[in-house]
Amino acid sequence: MELCRADIARLIRRGYADGTFYSRGEDGIPRLINVNGHCVLFDPDGRRCKEYRSRPLGCALYPVNLTEDGIVVIDALCPEAGSLGAEEVREKGERLRRLIATIDAETSRH
Repeated sequence: MELCRADIARLIRRGYADGTFYSRGEDGIPRLINVNGHCVLFDPDGRRCKEYRSRPLGCALYPVNLTEDGIVVIDALCPEAGSLGAEEVREKGERLRRLIATIDAETSRH
């Protein structure tokens, strides 16, 4: 999951040390790391996100995603994929476009 500066700052305020929950790819974009095949924020015992209320915006917008061409799609692998209405998908798609633009702008200044 790609992260914007606000996501990183929020998780640091929650007690995570900077750089311990994300890494930067060759493209410079910070992304949550995976541990033992799942997101570092996932609690395998409780089978849920440890930071659900403070989760990154991209996680909150999931299962809405964008294709490389910018088309809004739903990740069919998500168990909640069929629960979203058309208006919610449209709204989340617009928010996701803004988030990606923010991350791109932040990365170009990094």
